Amino acid sequence: MEKLFNNTQVAFELKSDTELDRAYFLFKMIANQPLVRIGAAVTNFALNANLPVEGLIRATVFDHFCGGVNENDCLSVVDKMHTKGVSSVLDYSVEGKEEEEQFDMALKMTLKTIDFAKERKAIPFAVFKPTGFGRFELYQKRGEKQALTAIEQLEWDRVVARFDLVCSEAHKKDVALLIDGEESWMQDAADDLVTEMMQKYNKEKAIVFNTLQMYRWDRLDYLKKIHEQAKKDGFFIGMKLVRGAYMEKENVRAIDKGYPSPICSSKTSTDLNYDAAITYMVDHLADMSIFAGTHNEESTYFLMNLMEEKGIKTNDNRIWFGQLYGMSDNISYNLANHGYNIAKYLPFGPVKDVMPYLIRRAEENTSVAGQTSRELGLIKAERKRRKGN
Repeated sequence: MEKLFNNTQVAFELKSDTELDRAYFLFKMIANQPLVRIGAAVTNFALNANLPVEGLIRATVFDHFCGGVNENDCLSVVDKMHTKGVSSVLDYSVEGKEEEEQFDMALKMTLKTIDFAKERKAIPFAVFKPTGFGRFELYQKRGEKQALTAIEQLEWDRVVARFDLVCSEAHKKDVALLIDGEESWMQDAADDLVTEMMQKYNKEKAIVFNTLQMYRWDRLDYLKKIHEQAKKDGFFIGMKLVRGAYMEKENVRAIDKGYPSPICSSKTSTDLNYDAAITYMVDHLADMSIFAGTHNEESTYFLMNLMEEKGIKTNDNRIWFGQLYGMSDNISYNLANHGYNIAKYLPFGPVKDVMPYLIRRAEENTSVAGQTSRELGLIKAERKRRKGN
C-alpha cells in the first residue's frame, strides 16, 4: 500500500500534455517564495486598477485551481473527474466581504450548490465559510462573550437565520454540508452555532459537518467534549479534519496580544494530533462521520490502514477523503482507483473575487514544507513516463 500514491499515470490521466506543462510551470513559480509575494502584490494592483489581466489569470492559475466563474462552468470539470470516481465539493470561494448584500449572495450560492448536489451523484457535499454569512468581528465579539448592541444583535440573528436555512435545506434534500474552520479568535462563536445545527439536523445521521483544525492543540479535547454532548443529546457528529491554514496569523497575533499560541509547538505534534483525532473518530464511527481533508500522504495511509484493521469497507459512506482541486492528484485519483470515497474541493466565483483565495493557496504551498517539490517531482515523473511511451 505504501507506494500507492506514486502511480503518476493514474494521478494525471485526465491531464493533457499542455495541462501538465502548465501545472509544472505554476508549481515552479509557487516554489519561489519572493516571487509569490511579488506576484500577489502585482496581481492585486492590476485587478484593482482594472488592467486587462483577467484573461492571463484565467488561463493560468485560475483554471488550474478553480472550476470556473460560476457553478454551471464547473459542471464539465465535475463530470470529467467523476469518470475516474473522484467527486466534487462546489466551493463558492469569494472571501473577505463585509456587507449584508454579499452575505445574502453567499447564502444564495450555497443554496444553489445544495440543489446541484441533490441532482448529481458526483457532488456529495455542499460547503460554506462562517464569514461568508456574517462579519468576522461579530463572530469574534460573540465568541468573547461581549455584549452586542441592539443593531449587532439583529445582525447576529440574520447570521443564525442564514445558517439555519442552509442546514435545513441540506437536511431536507439529504445533502451533507461542510462548514469550514477559520481563525481561532472567531471560531468559538462559529463552533457553538454549528453544534446547535448538528443538534437540530443530525438526529438520523451526520448532515452538518464542522471543521477541526488539528494544528490547534486543544481540538482533540474539544472533539471529545462534543462527543459527550452528542451522546447525551442524541445527535450524530460530522467533522472535517484538516491541519489548518492560518498558522502564521495565529502565531503573530498570540505574540502581539501576549497569550499562549493555540498552535501545536511543532509539525510533528500537529501530525500526531491529526492522527489521534482520526483514531478517535474511527473508534467511534457509530456516532460520527469523517471528512479527512489532507494532502499529507502519511495521514492518508494511516486512515486507510485503520480502516483495513477494523474491517471498514473502502466505500463506507461515513468516511471520505478530501483534497483541493489542482493539488495532490496523486492521492485523490489513486484513492478513487482503489474504491475509496474521495471528493475534491472545487472553488468557483468571479476571477477578481476569488483572487484572495488563490493567493492564500499559493502562499500556503510555499510555506508547507515539501508540498510544492512533491507536486513538481510527480509532474516531472509523469512527463518522463509519457516521453518514454
